[in-house]
Amino acid sequence: MRALEADRFEGAPIDRADGYIHLSTTAQLTETVDKHFAGQDDLWVAAIDLDALGGAVKWEESRGGQLFPHIYGRMPLEVVIAYSPLERREDGTVKLPITG
Repeated sequence: MRALEADRFEGAPIDRADGYIHLSTTAQLTETVDKHFAGQDDLWVAAIDLDALGGAVKWEESRGGQLFPHIYGRMPLEVVIAYSPLERREDGTVKLPITG
């Protein structure tokens, strides 16, 4: 992951174009991956400590009226609790990285 080399994540191209880093909650993750990253096999999933980011996180309405967390600014890597390559369970849902 390139972000590991830089000590921060500045976002994917869509994030930079929109001006914030797009995140999804656990409940939203599988739908987000299916909608925006279908067919990609080089994806990683990260668990983020949103509380550590304070005011940089804004919850904003998006698809279907759901609230999604968005990070305005760079995301320092110390807020990443866990990360792993994207894997799916037998039912197709995305496995979360193991934390703690």
